[in-house]
Amino acid sequence: MSFIHDDFLLQSQSARDLYHDHAETQPIIDYHSHLSPEDVATDRKFENLYEIWLEGDHYKWRAMRAAGVAEEFCTGDADPYDKYLAWARTVPQTLRNPLYHWTHLELKRYFGIDELLSEETAPRIWEQANEQLASPEFSARQILQRFKVQVVCTTDDPADSLQHHQKIEEDAVPTRIYPTFRPDKVFAVRDVVGFNAWCDQLATLCGDNPVADLEGLLRALRNRHDFFHALGGRLSDHGMTQCFASFCDFETASSIFSRARSGECVHQKEEDQLASFLFLESGRLDAEKSWTKQLHLGPLRNNNSKLFQQAGRDIGCDSMNDGRQAESLSLFLDALARENSLPKMVVYNMNPKDSMTLATMIGNFQDPEIPGKMQYGSGWWYLDTKSGMEAQMDILSSTGLLSRFVGMLTDSRSFLSFTRHEYFRRILCNLVGRDVESGELPNDSILLGNLIENICYKNARDYFGFQL
Repeated sequence: MSFIHDDFLLQSQSARDLYHDHAETQPIIDYHSHLSPEDVATDRKFENLYEIWLEGDHYKWRAMRAAGVAEEFCTGDADPYDKYLAWARTVPQTLRNPLYHWTHLELKRYFGIDELLSEETAPRIWEQANEQLASPEFSARQILQRFKVQVVCTTDDPADSLQHHQKIEEDAVPTRIYPTFRPDKVFAVRDVVGFNAWCDQLATLCGDNPVADLEGLLRALRNRHDFFHALGGRLSDHGMTQCFASFCDFETASSIFSRARSGECVHQKEEDQLASFLFLESGRLDAEKSWTKQLHLGPLRNNNSKLFQQAGRDIGCDSMNDGRQAESLSLFLDALARENSLPKMVVYNMNPKDSMTLATMIGNFQDPEIPGKMQYGSGWWYLDTKSGMEAQMDILSSTGLLSRFVGMLTDSRSFLSFTRHEYFRRILCNLVGRDVESGELPNDSILLGNLIENICYKNARDYFGFQL
């Protein structure tokens, strides 16, 4: 039997019935990803397996470094085939890491390749995959169609022109590719040089608005938020160590912004104050348009300064932080709730110590007018594993409503990552099937079938309000 077979991860008949009858054929709404909109706009054709599989994948780079692979084969200038061979030599060492499952799911589902990847099989797999990549069905747009992807939400800076999204809309690409508003750079005011360069870029996009003062910045952010909305955007996203909650009045925030805009040094406390002011504003903007705000809480980024200087950010040198989350999140949610400006929200944690804390916190702010308004997000980053997904669903089931869960996402830069939805669906069905087999859930195919279909697809379809 192949390693990746029809009943992979499905350990009971109940699990197999739920997956094959209810989960397997559901369309995909990938509401948080880092796919390149340019690749979709140009309908990119991938020259080889390295380009579509390894380019920009920091998960693989971390594993390769741990296996003793030199940096030139990760983020360096080595030949693409040599980088691929370095990955192939690493894969047999990734047993029990989710990369082992992801790797072989991707080879099977995209290329029909059943062989286990190793240094020995690597040349054959390279040739087989590259031969298929030369066919039209492996272009970026065709891959989306093959995997029944209805929606992909990319991650975009407000200062991005969104020209690629405009091209996608003009071409009427069947898969809807929507921008997600991620204004992380507006909060990094202590990096005065980078902050001012970003403000200048934002001002250029906004025409006659020079972003010279705080009012100008707020107008520019609203302008871009409106533009994202016009292109179908319905989500914002924030990646942060913890929630901003050092609130201040307009005059204080305005003074801090003006000093930073003139090139003066801003201290940590002042950065927190301005960021908190702007963070509340972002919540109000989202609430006005019935958007969903995503909070990705808990990373400690760019830990290896030497490697950061060599290769930049997003190269696999980020880890979990162990700071406190509850109080600042409570203050932020409560501030918006008091003024009826709390948008729909998905909250993700990176550190498992925060799982129960965040799941119980968002339960304080549910809204009977919007079922499932506050979502405890799927297993993210280092929790995007079989055990991490199971733990997330166990905690959600214990503290809230699993039935309202909006399900999985890829959080990926690779067009080969849509099998992560399959991976999640198999884990979900196995989890529920296990409860059926033990007598903890009724063996009711309609009741459980609706649960699975809703989590895999229908809840996200109804919750986010995308134009499909």
